Amino acid sequence: MEYLKKILNKTGWLSIIGSVIFAILGFILMCKPEGTVKVISIILGAIFIVFGILKIINYISSSKSKNNFYNYDLIYGLTAIVIGIIAMIYINVIGSIFRIIIGVWIVYTSFVRINAAIQLKRINSKAWIYSLLLAILMFSCGLYVIVNTGAIIVTIGAMMLIYGIIDIIESIIFMKNVKEIL
Repeated sequence: MEYLKKILNKTGWLSIIGSVIFAILGFILMCKPEGTVKVISIILGAIFIVFGILKIINYISSSKSKNNFYNYDLIYGLTAIVIGIIAMIYINVIGSIFRIIIGVWIVYTSFVRINAAIQLKRINSKAWIYSLLLAILMFSCGLYVIVNTGAIIVTIGAMMLIYGIIDIIESIIFMKNVKEIL
């Protein structure tokens, strides 16, 4: 039981760290919206290009084998390089995709938090209602980011910052109730 408590506390701290990073990214998006999206697009493009190059190198180094018929590293590598170049050229498109990914992540996390609220209710914790309300607020933020195609980057940054703060509060509530859950 003590081992499970350690794992749940560790998970709570990792969630808090992730939420702090998310909130910082949201704050940066609010302060420097255009520059941040450009940097993210360039970094994402560079990661894909490096991954593609590594796949091509792996293909070349393993192509000496006659049993290499199902090695698709060349195809993966070339595709990754093309995706990387597209990410660097079409920065505005990356901004839209980024908005949708962030929104989906916030909605997913709100579902996880709703489940946590249900678990808190099962153990008769009074914190379950706060947890549920925060999860519903998180869901609303995520849905807003996904649905609002005109949402400017600053708004997305603000939603990310709000989400990060709510998730930190939610994680602290969860960690305080770990003893009761077990």
